[in-house]
Amino acid sequence: MKTFKQKSLYAALAGVTALGVTGAAQAVNVNPDGLGQVLIYPYYTVRDKVAGSPFSTLLTVVNSTASAKAVKVRFLEGKNSQEVLDFNLFLSKKDVWTAAILQTADGAGVGSFDKSCTIPTVSSTADAPIVHEFVNVLLDDAVGDDSLDRTREGYAEIIEMGTIVGGSTTEKAVTHVGGVPPCTASALDDATAIANTTTPTGGLFGDLTLINVNAGEDYTADAVALDNFRNLGVYDTPGDIHPDLTQVNPPVSVVVANNAFYQSDWSGWQPVDAISALFMHDHVYNTFILDSGTKSGTDWVLTFPTKRYYYDSQGEVSYLFQRNIDGANGACDDVGITVYDREENTSTPSVGFSPSRPGKANTLCWEANVLTFNASQVLGSTNNRNVTTTYQNGWADLSFILSSTASFDGDFAHLQGNEETIVTPINGTSFPAEVSYFGLPVIGFALESYNNGTLTEGDGSLVQSNYGGNFLHKGTRSITTFPIP
Repeated sequence: MKTFKQKSLYAALAGVTALGVTGAAQAVNVNPDGLGQVLIYPYYTVRDKVAGSPFSTLLTVVNSTASAKAVKVRFLEGKNSQEVLDFNLFLSKKDVWTAAILQTADGAGVGSFDKSCTIPTVSSTADAPIVHEFVNVLLDDAVGDDSLDRTREGYAEIIEMGTIVGGSTTEKAVTHVGGVPPCTASALDDATAIANTTTPTGGLFGDLTLINVNAGEDYTADAVALDNFRNLGVYDTPGDIHPDLTQVNPPVSVVVANNAFYQSDWSGWQPVDAISALFMHDHVYNTFILDSGTKSGTDWVLTFPTKRYYYDSQGEVSYLFQRNIDGANGACDDVGITVYDREENTSTPSVGFSPSRPGKANTLCWEANVLTFNASQVLGSTNNRNVTTTYQNGWADLSFILSSTASFDGDFAHLQGNEETIVTPINGTSFPAEVSYFGLPVIGFALESYNNGTLTEGDGSLVQSNYGGNFLHKGTRSITTFPIP
């Protein structure tokens, strides 16, 4: 554990407010109200549930503020988070942008009928619908697959680059007139957009819909919103892979957990550690239902949105995550699971492929994972692990705690330490401390499907009776505090 710098300690103590959060205006956090500068959409898919029955993913972002904004839209495939497409989007004040991720012959792509300005142009017309295909330029065979099929599931990010200066030519170009912005090329060229982009202010929110028309299923999820991501407006030109989650500025996180505020300064580590700290959990809880009467099934989405930043170009891990990339097996982290039925009975099944393969049980190996119960395959994912249980319904506890005999390649696997933290217990007094976060940085949700087949209504008409629901993950955080005398 690194030592706490005396000068930094004095500065931190001087800034403690009555709320107990030091300099909270400059600390990244998960906004519980869903508004922020960064939106992370935990999962997209265009996989087939069954042959010829693909999902589509509908994505929405809303600018709730009275200022125009420039944002980066990025799609990442789910095995090891390689970027498959990005572009710049301009949102006028109070604007909404929508798009659909669709299956293509070999992979996936994105299309939109929305008129908001993008560079390159993404919008289609009713007469000329366009699907911009995801690409495999950055995919390699590190995980044994560089095919376009790999782009069919993953997750997405939208990051605010900054607000657009009011009254500028860029603002006028992106503001809707009669429902359509002019998108004047000269006002959106790189030099002009850079000059007219200033401090980001947040206020974005978003959601997604996973819809399978042929299966009669529809699931929704909210984007996770990070507020106070950075205090500088920087317009990154189209074709630039930035901004990304490493550009949090300053690298300070605020986490509310265990009846306390933890404000941690990650200046001595990777800046992205400030983002990982927001998502660190040692246990994830959610429900499942597998009732035979309704032919129900359950999948859990478990996405590690910062995992890619802990691996080098050779696939070797530095810390936090457990193992190096092992070809087609991925980079696997040990997990444990305990399953409970509704009557308090319990069991500890294995987490693995179905049928199981020796040595691959009890691990999650990708960056966007799907845990399916009794191979119900609600999402048809290929990044899946299976949990076999005899219970028809109940809940499960997925843990990221390493056993004493676990092997790992990185330093401090499943452990994140930091230099400087101000801890403020609720109704307590703030104190400086060294703090360690245990677990893994994870986001996601559970999906439950119900298939009642074709039912006959009172008038004799037939109706397909399929239903579904989604539930955010719950869980616990393990944060160990070492007060500094």
